[in-house]
Formats: sequence, C-alpha cells, structure tokens
Amino acid sequence: MKEYKVSLAIAPIGWTNDDLPELGGNIPFEQCVSEMALAGFTGCEVGNKYPKDTEVLKRELGMRKLSICNAWFSTYLTTQPYEEVEKDFARHCDFLHTMGAKIVGVAEQGNSIQGKQDVPVFDAKPHFSDMQWNQVCAGLNRLGKVAQEKGLRLTYHHHMGTGIQTTAEIDRLMESTDPALVGLLFDSGHIAFSGEDPMATLCKWYPRIWHVHLKDVREERRNLAIEKKWSFLQGVKNGVFTIPGDGCVDFKPIFKELKDRGYCGWWVVEAEQDPAQANPLEYAMRARKFILDSAGI
Repeated sequence: MKEYKVSLAIAPIGWTNDDLPELGGNIPFEQCVSEMALAGFTGCEVGNKYPKDTEVLKRELGMRKLSICNAWFSTYLTTQPYEEVEKDFARHCDFLHTMGAKIVGVAEQGNSIQGKQDVPVFDAKPHFSDMQWNQVCAGLNRLGKVAQEKGLRLTYHHHMGTGIQTTAEIDRLMESTDPALVGLLFDSGHIAFSGEDPMATLCKWYPRIWHVHLKDVREERRNLAIEKKWSFLQGVKNGVFTIPGDGCVDFKPIFKELKDRGYCGWWVVEAEQDPAQANPLEYAMRARKFILDSAGI
C-alpha cells in the first residue's frame, strides 16, 4: 500500500440547501458548523449562509477546528462571454485562497436543468454541441491557469442535469482538457444516480482525481425518479441521495482503490437530503462512523 493522507470534510448541504432554500432554511450557520465538528470532521465546503467576511469566517471555523477545502463555482462558458466568467472566477479563487483552500470545484451551468424543479432530470438532460464542448474545454483550461496562479487546483464536478453527467461525457472532458490544469472532482453519488459504475471512472481517471465527494444513492428512489419523471431537485427532496453506507453504492472498493493508490487530499461527505427527514447531525455521525469502520480513517 502506498503512503496516503486523507482529510475528512462534510458539505453544509445536508443542513441547508442552497438550491432549495426551504430545506433547512431555519438552521443557522453556527449550528451547521458546530455539528460538523461534533461529528468528527475537520473540514467543510461552503454554503450561502457562511459569513462573507473572511476574518469572521476564519474565527467561527477556527473555534471549531474546521477548515475550508473547496467551494462550488458555476461556470457559464456556453452562455456568457469568457471574460465575465473569468472575472467572477478570479474573485471566487481569491476568497478560497484567503481561507487556505487548495481546491476549487466548478461545474458548467450553461443550459443546465439541475435547478429546474419541473423538468425531468433524465428526459431533458442537455447535450453539448461540438462548439459548446470546445467552449467548455478551452474555457476550463484558461480558468485552470487562473486557479493555478492563485495557488489552487481546478477540479470539474460532473453533475446530474448538466452537459457533463455520464461517464462518456466525463471521458470526453478529461480527454479534451490539459491534465496539468483541469482535474476531476469524483462524485460517487452523481455517477450512481446516472446509472453507471463509480469504480470505472475512479480507476480510469485516478491520476486526474484531485477531490472526492462521497455520496450514496437509494436505488428504489432512483427508480422512482425515472418512473415518475422527477426533476433533479424533486429527487433530492424525495431522498434519492444519502450518506455513504446507506444506499446501493459499494464503497469498500472505492476506499481501497483510493488508499492503495496513495490518494492525498479531501474526502467530502456530500449528501443532500431534507433535514426535516434526515437529521443532519445524526447522519453526519453515521457517515463518520461508516468511513472509520470501512476505511479505517
């Protein structure tokens, strides 16, 4: 086994959902980060309730011995001029650099349906034209250089309801971007929700995987999403996603592959659910125990 160093983080989306404000709208930032620390995590990603003032945020996180590992950034490379995207991206990177993060996760949202509550996620998924693929890949290479100049690594977050969802689309993205500038944010849950094998992507693109999201899928809810033509957000509200160990994804080979190949970086539990149905602290503690029992971390 190669030497590895894994740090464990959790995303605030299990407490408050930025895309669905009604989920966890009553849960304050302080409760969210306190419960993250109580559950045994040392890092987190960023939600809309987090203080924008970096000094305030550092103080709040420091009291709980938490650090920022990443924050989502929406690109619109297929629908906006590149210069506009880069301006916002550079500001985002400055924030992450100030907070001590080393990773920035991006996802192309031009023509995305992930935020449309009445559009079936499987039936209406967007597909890039060749021109759009060129815009996305060339733009990501340029943004990757911007991130690099600011001490960050750009990772691409494949996502349900977007133009880069399937394993074939992930393959095309990786094959069409600079491996020195664009990495992959591997998300077990989104690949499983898409109906494909997370291990295949993990093994094929391991050298490009610079950030990991651990998320499980309830197979019976995924089947309902197809049958009832749920949107992505309807799937979230109805519990398609859950914490590692609570669904159909087999995490033991995922953990073994990452450890055997010497992965160094963050594993992030990211399991968006309705906190009224899935108590965030309880599920965070269950996820932490599962990772300890299954991966020894």
